[in-house]
Amino acid sequence: MEPAHDRLAAVERFNNAFNQKDVGAVMAMATPDIVFENTSGGRFEGQEAVRAVLDRAFQLMSRGWFETEEILAVGDRVVVLWRYLFDKGQPAQGSVRGIDVFRVRAGLVAEKFSYVKSEDFVHRLGITLPGS
Repeated sequence: MEPAHDRLAAVERFNNAFNQKDVGAVMAMATPDIVFENTSGGRFEGQEAVRAVLDRAFQLMSRGWFETEEILAVGDRVVVLWRYLFDKGQPAQGSVRGIDVFRVRAGLVAEKFSYVKSEDFVHRLGITLPGS
């Protein structure tokens, strides 16, 4: 297992590319067998599936921005507590808090599981939740 500071740095680079909505850079920092579970309950496995969902998500989140509130390494995981601004240029438009749980392997993100505190987040992005 990589040292904690290496895992933290890998996730910080990944999140910076995520905020830039740079799908190519995000995917370059992911393992070929990446598993991504998003805030709307979807599970996507492998580069192709994750790239497709991020292409759509980045369009929906074009004005949004994730702010890291805390980041820590726990065992082989990295946990990020974040606040998502619906419009970075107009913070008064609202925000929501959530958490991402990562697994880093060989300097690349192998898992990213996202949890959000409110269903309003996914509804404001125009996503329908399963069972809604």
